[in-house]
Amino acid sequence: MNTLQTFPLTMPNGPISTKLFDLAKKYIPGGVNSPVRAFRNVGGDPFFVQRAKGCRIWDVDGREMIDFVGTWGPAILGHAPIPILEAINNAAKEGVSFGIPNPYEVKMAQTICEWVPSIQKVRMVSSGTEATMSAIRLARGFTGRHRLVKFDGCYHGHSDSLLVAAGSGALTHGHPDSAGVPPAFADLTSVLPFNDEAALEELFEKKGHEIAALIVEPYPANAGLILPKPGFLQKLRDITTKHGTVLIFDEVMTGFRLAKGGVQELEGITPDLTCLGKVIGGGMPVGAFGGRADIMDYLAPLGPVYQAGTLSGNPVAMAAGLAQLRELDKQKGYAYLEEIGQVMEDAVLDVLKKKGLNYRWYRKGSMFCLFFTEKEVHNLHDAKTSDLASFRKFFHHCLDNGVYFAPSQFETGFISMAHAKADMDRTAEVAAAALAAL
Repeated sequence: MNTLQTFPLTMPNGPISTKLFDLAKKYIPGGVNSPVRAFRNVGGDPFFVQRAKGCRIWDVDGREMIDFVGTWGPAILGHAPIPILEAINNAAKEGVSFGIPNPYEVKMAQTICEWVPSIQKVRMVSSGTEATMSAIRLARGFTGRHRLVKFDGCYHGHSDSLLVAAGSGALTHGHPDSAGVPPAFADLTSVLPFNDEAALEELFEKKGHEIAALIVEPYPANAGLILPKPGFLQKLRDITTKHGTVLIFDEVMTGFRLAKGGVQELEGITPDLTCLGKVIGGGMPVGAFGGRADIMDYLAPLGPVYQAGTLSGNPVAMAAGLAQLRELDKQKGYAYLEEIGQVMEDAVLDVLKKKGLNYRWYRKGSMFCLFFTEKEVHNLHDAKTSDLASFRKFFHHCLDNGVYFAPSQFETGFISMAHAKADMDRTAEVAAAALAAL
């Protein structure tokens, strides 16, 4: 059956995606269930996906595209891999939800603790936002302090304490970055520029005794991909240890994508708490937070910090995630992802050189970003020097020619194990033509 047979579409002409978007706007705010999907950053209307397999997606109008979004990170094996489909099917036959402990969640917890040495105990939740929100509450309960420190350009979900933009200086209060966030929440959140050790030291010198937690994406991946300067992550570890502040690594994107132990394994840094998601769900809604046992034991039912969730540890989601992690391990996935990532990097740098462009390219393993700026990108301010008009033209040229990148300059691209050299060759060909057309 065609997907659209169930929809009362009345528009006689035009793409099916356009009809669906018009219908969606009648019932869903903005027509989408997550803002970036609306294509506001690039213009035009979004397309609707019919199906996905491997590194390709097909929209409802029959267009085939090489996909570098990968469900925003979870599809590390590619779309609809057989081991995950089988795991979902087998688990679902026994029941899709219990609200009671199940064996899958215990195995997932054991796997996370074995793969990520900093995590001694872990609790499952249903989203990355829930993981970061809960980790911050736990840090506040554990320390008895209230202030939170985050970095401009790092996104940690949409809970009130985290939708806070930077003030005019390191010691100013942040301000709400969304309507509906009370100023009192922003007053307890300090926002610093990423990679700025001087601002970090200034803040902790004045307010270190108030700071419960410092949360950071160790490789910020929600403003493009921004890498820490040498020694910056160690500085975070040292200054939080000195002041008794809980260091939280938000590895919702990077966890299990760049290495078994995430960025903390690559950089040799041990945070107190870690937030996870995406890859550990195999495409299902999943999050997790874990870390030092003495901190985690402050959670109910052992401790005074309350956190709960009806669907936490959902058996189908746990089964899917475990299947994905097993396949990554069995297929030596990280080695392949680095290899195919290097193929893409070589192709992109070659295209830029031939076009005489000095746009900034950053990659770690299977994550990448091409910034349309010639300025080195160390923080959000640098990222904002990108030529957004050129990016929009580039994006639409690639989309029209069968290559789908994220519809925003300020997003990270993802490579999967389903991508092959031929896919990279085709992508380079399309990207070269797109750059030439600017």
